[in-house]
Amino acid sequence: MKAAAAGFDWDSGNWPKCGKHGVTKEEIEAIFQTAFRVMPDPHPDEPRMRAIGRTKAGRYVFFAFMFRLIDGQTFIRPISARYMHQREIDHYEKTRA
Repeated sequence: MKAAAAGFDWDSGNWPKCGKHGVTKEEIEAIFQTAFRVMPDPHPDEPRMRAIGRTKAGRYVFFAFMFRLIDGQTFIRPISARYMHQREIDHYEKTRA
């Protein structure tokens, strides 16, 4: 999946939803360069995915995204992002092994 994406699809619609919780574009994009976990998102209207991972600074991030085809290339379109709560971090660490 990491190699299949040509980049990220950011615009004035999705960036404010991701940035309002303090997560930066750089953090979101960097998570795709590290070990992260992806799972389906049960959104009824469009095929979304959820991802969780850690930033280089060690902060845990949860975000929702979808794949978007633009001019024949697949891009990652982040939908929302936030730092994970401690209970989520504990669960993530416990299930990583």
